[in-house]
Amino acid sequence: MLVDRPPKDRKIQYESGNNFPDNNADAVLGSGRLARIVADALHREFGGTHAAVKMVVGLTQANERAVKNWFLAKNGPDGPHIVMLMRHSNEVLEAILILAGRKDLLTAKKLVDARKQLEQMLQLISELQK
Repeated sequence: MLVDRPPKDRKIQYESGNNFPDNNADAVLGSGRLARIVADALHREFGGTHAAVKMVVGLTQANERAVKNWFLAKNGPDGPHIVMLMRHSNEVLEAILILAGRKDLLTAKKLVDARKQLEQMLQLISELQK
């Protein structure tokens, strides 16, 4: 007899969870490893403070407890939240692109970012020379 879980019951993901192919055919990306990679990216982008957690809550509209678990790598974000994180965090976007084997897109993104920075610097130089 199957018992339904209550709707608010949390699903904790472990290293032995779903596996996704990595760039290396021999490497396996478990949900625990994905959670660690996202947590590392969040720490690089936002830091590890309570204010960082609050900022990510505001950006993703996720539950604060869930976001704390993302930062601690206890759980990874679900689909809609990972998309929101990718919109607001270059670190998360880059990590996901690398995991997806899309370094070509990462290179293109970095070229566009570098061009924007160069244009801003040239504009600033032009303004300073006036």
